[in-house]
Amino acid sequence: MRDRAETALAGILVVELGSRIAAGVCGSLLAQLGATVVLVETGQPARPGSKWQDRAQFAAGKLSVLVDPAKDRTWLENLIGAAGIVITASDTDGAAWPRADDARKVVCDITAYGREGGRAGVPDGEFQIQAVSGITETTGLSDGPPVPIVIPVVEYMTGIYAAGAAVAALRVTQVSGVGQFIDMALYDCAFAAMATFLPRVLIGSSEPIKRIGNQHTMIAPWNVYRAGDGWILVCVGNDAQWRRFCETTGQPGLADHKDFAKTAGRVANKSAVDAIVQRWVERHTVADCLDVLNGIQIACGPVVGIDGFPREANLEYRAMIGRLRDPASGQELYVPASPLRMSVSPGLAPDRIPACGSDRSAVDALLSGREPHVLAAPLPLPTHALSGLRIVEIGHYTTVPLGTRVLASLGAEVIKIEPPEGEATRDWPPAQDGQGYFFTYTNSDKRSLTLDLRRDADVDTLRSLLKTADILVENLKPGTLARRGLSVADLLALNPRLIYCGVSGFGAHSLYAGRPAYDTVIQAMSGLMDVVRAGDVPLKTGISVSDLVGAEFSVLALLAALAYRDRTGRGQYIDLSMQDMTAWMTQSAWNGGDPSLSAPTCLSCRDGFVVAEPGHGVVATTDIASSTRAEAVVALAQQGVAAAPVLTVHEMVAAPQTRSRDLWFTVTGEGKTWPLLASPLRLTGTPPVVARAMPRLGRDNPEIQRALAESKSLERSDS
Repeated sequence: MRDRAETALAGILVVELGSRIAAGVCGSLLAQLGATVVLVETGQPARPGSKWQDRAQFAAGKLSVLVDPAKDRTWLENLIGAAGIVITASDTDGAAWPRADDARKVVCDITAYGREGGRAGVPDGEFQIQAVSGITETTGLSDGPPVPIVIPVVEYMTGIYAAGAAVAALRVTQVSGVGQFIDMALYDCAFAAMATFLPRVLIGSSEPIKRIGNQHTMIAPWNVYRAGDGWILVCVGNDAQWRRFCETTGQPGLADHKDFAKTAGRVANKSAVDAIVQRWVERHTVADCLDVLNGIQIACGPVVGIDGFPREANLEYRAMIGRLRDPASGQELYVPASPLRMSVSPGLAPDRIPACGSDRSAVDALLSGREPHVLAAPLPLPTHALSGLRIVEIGHYTTVPLGTRVLASLGAEVIKIEPPEGEATRDWPPAQDGQGYFFTYTNSDKRSLTLDLRRDADVDTLRSLLKTADILVENLKPGTLARRGLSVADLLALNPRLIYCGVSGFGAHSLYAGRPAYDTVIQAMSGLMDVVRAGDVPLKTGISVSDLVGAEFSVLALLAALAYRDRTGRGQYIDLSMQDMTAWMTQSAWNGGDPSLSAPTCLSCRDGFVVAEPGHGVVATTDIASSTRAEAVVALAQQGVAAAPVLTVHEMVAAPQTRSRDLWFTVTGEGKTWPLLASPLRLTGTPPVVARAMPRLGRDNPEIQRALAESKSLERSDS
């Protein structure tokens, strides 16, 4: 096992009290980053929907102590007092634990709705949050009912964000000696995940948001198709690709057909286009289809099955699959390694699954040599967690832009590099004077610099900028910058303190480094679509889960690399794979697990749908179909069944909880009014601030170029 001294959080003690899955996710990630995580257990039966239902996965890599919260209260208080970070879930666990509110440490409380708003304290679970946030409503086939996502994606996303918030808060503590409270809400994170569905709603359109299954609203063909031995996802992105598909599959006449030659015609005739592709696919094996389609550069991927673990060659190539003995069952279990692939301080793969309570003596020994967590005399809190840091982003679409948006809200200066024509999503409709609403709020609080990286002079400008930067983050095809003389080695020689993060579909160190990797392809090739199904049809989630977790992991990895650099002065390279991260989220379906057994029932009502939680016996549905959603939820509650209405996107945006948490608001800039989205990271001492819309293309060129010229002039005079 790698020396913990070479990790980002070496020496940090974390106490994990919360029973939510998100608390377990947060603790697992902090353990991967080198913290000593003490998992506190009571031995009580697992609450449905809690992390204890997958104890082996969430205990891996941690120390386990078994306690009686009443009898061991003094011991627990001493443990909490020595911790740097405490993870709680106050809505589900109530007052079971000693209070962890302490000005000297970071306390991260993960709840369904946060500490503010009318639903504060309501202990709703994964499926209820999916239902009331619009996630359920937007997942499913276009002609079928909404489909709950059986993997706890909101809990996972919240846990990843919580880990990032904890590392950011810890950075402030180490500077100031002052801790702070983090108010993490599943609802806030679910709202943030709905970003791609929000533009029209936020500008007042009443047009309903429709489910699209595995299709794309603006491109066709784009769907899953059944081959002779399985399912394959095919994404034909443009007219040239359609022509290559038709010619290669022996149907050249279709390339010029009046209904299919152009994208608009194919979108208007999706059913016919899907039938054409299906007839070709069904005559071949998945492997044969992949050979043909990859050979003509058409994005595609098999729907990878989970048989013990996701059986995909690249996951094994990147060593994402491990095995550990579970002392409770005596069996060898498949467990994921860390997706945090960092060149100097990599995430640690768990090396053991502890037996319940097996580490009490080890924790006693740790506490005996450890003073309570008291730092130097408190100093004034900085205004922001990342004040004074410069981030250079070369980001496209969702993943990197979303991640740097979060970092900008924490106070970093983010300079977004765009080509002269602008980033690909800049004009996505709906738009205002040519600038899209989605682009604008996904890139809030950034500066815009245009560079044409095909020109040597602009590459030189980028090189000069990176000398002044703390972080470079990009999601170009792996190797793109290296071909312009900016390889990892070149960049770290240029600026040894630089943290360089590349986010790609399959990783730079990969069997598929050059392969196109849309969110849907990654969902298929990670095992996620194998577990999320409409009937027997593999189904992508309505929200772009792979894009979203790519953004969230980039935030965590960069904050962790900053923590390591703060201690050592060293920069490093981070290679994040969206496939690694998405597969990591499916671990509850590994080792023969069947998440569908815990999936809720989706019941049709007079005005929509409700989800009813499993595990409560037979649900009497006699009058549900003629009831409203509100009436159905009350009737189900009277039967002891937890239920929630499936809200539309419009209803979720207008919901009182959304308003009370200020999850979106409007600002004015450059003479225009824009809706912006709040940060889901709620650090109460150094709160994130979202204040400025993304400016017009290249607005900041003169100022940035002038500052770089002055910097060069100073360098010459110093030499």
